[in-house]
Amino acid sequence: MKSKKIKFLNLGNQPFANSFLNKNDLVKKEKKFNLSICFNSNTKIVSINKPFSSKKMFNNKYPYRASMSKTVEQSFKNLSKKIKSNFKPRNILEIGSNDGSFIKFFDKRKTVGIEPCSNVEKLTKIKGFKTLARYWNNVTANYILKKFGKFDLIFSANTISHIKQLDGVLSNIYKVLNDKGTLIIEDPSLLECLKNNAYDQFYNEHIYVFSLTSINNLLKKNKLEIFDIQNIDLHGGSNRYFIKKINDKRKIKKSVFKQYSNEKKYGLNNVKTYLEFAKRVKKSKKELLLIFQNIKSKGKKIIGYGATAKSTTVLNYCGINKKFIEYFLDTTPSKQNKYTPGSKILIKKYNKGIDNDIDYAFLGAWNFKKEIFKKEKNFIKRGGKFIIHTPKPKII
Repeated sequence: MKSKKIKFLNLGNQPFANSFLNKNDLVKKEKKFNLSICFNSNTKIVSINKPFSSKKMFNNKYPYRASMSKTVEQSFKNLSKKIKSNFKPRNILEIGSNDGSFIKFFDKRKTVGIEPCSNVEKLTKIKGFKTLARYWNNVTANYILKKFGKFDLIFSANTISHIKQLDGVLSNIYKVLNDKGTLIIEDPSLLECLKNNAYDQFYNEHIYVFSLTSINNLLKKNKLEIFDIQNIDLHGGSNRYFIKKINDKRKIKKSVFKQYSNEKKYGLNNVKTYLEFAKRVKKSKKELLLIFQNIKSKGKKIIGYGATAKSTTVLNYCGINKKFIEYFLDTTPSKQNKYTPGSKILIKKYNKGIDNDIDYAFLGAWNFKKEIFKKEKNFIKRGGKFIIHTPKPKII
């Protein structure tokens, strides 16, 4: 059957979401691309229209650190306990191990990490873990197989959706997974993305945002299938998929059928659902811009809180720049003293909280709002307000 891709949302010209600028970059012309989102009516895959190769996006200057979030760290800690008690793996492979935030909860002798960004990979290696600064492909899979053999458990968080050639990714995972082994994948949930009007889930690195239907179709093509699913409150709403080889006799759990039902009820297999989403996104843009304009007309100060990849999409789509936002605060050292892509807003080091002269903070890291609100009790107590854009632009 011939694939039919339907473009339903245009988020305008966007820079690479994690291409933070140095001061001398401000006078240079930034590379941008048109970020359009498509729905494939046959495969049910939602993807960006122009996917980029991993080598263009993930290199030795990659800024993201999973360990910067207590929420992410706690989620990984809880999962590690479940893995140890339920699966008891003799060895573990992590694809996209970042700074070791997941594998640090396991025995160093039993784990191997794959992380293509050498500046991040070395942070895990320093801790004594076996990590390889490689892209996940056939060459790497064959090397892993030869050097370490097959694995009882393979884990990958927010990585599979970043890789253009999905069939190659999954067939190579099949190759190194034991016949009774378990693959666990975490990625943003398409259902939650649409429910939350979270159009910032789309940027150059997020090539795909999966539904259960779309990812399970891909897995089955590669002799794998989902037997359990967990909805997790991470990155704005994610799914944790538990996957086995098709010949493995483990039963498919009720959670999978429930998720299928929820997605069908919402209309994830119908193009009309995506066209309605696009209308809400356009409305959201107007409403968010109006909030910023009203605040600035009163002479109030706004900063950004969390210079995230997600916020790059929002800022550039809505035309929000340094005229509206004084600066961003961020805890990630590799982002500090740089400028946001496209919008060119200075990123300052987060110290002990929001300064007393600030009236509003735009929550770029809205997906960690519970953690942030707890941290910023003093700002809230003195009357400071947060601006969020999802599910609907508002001041809280």
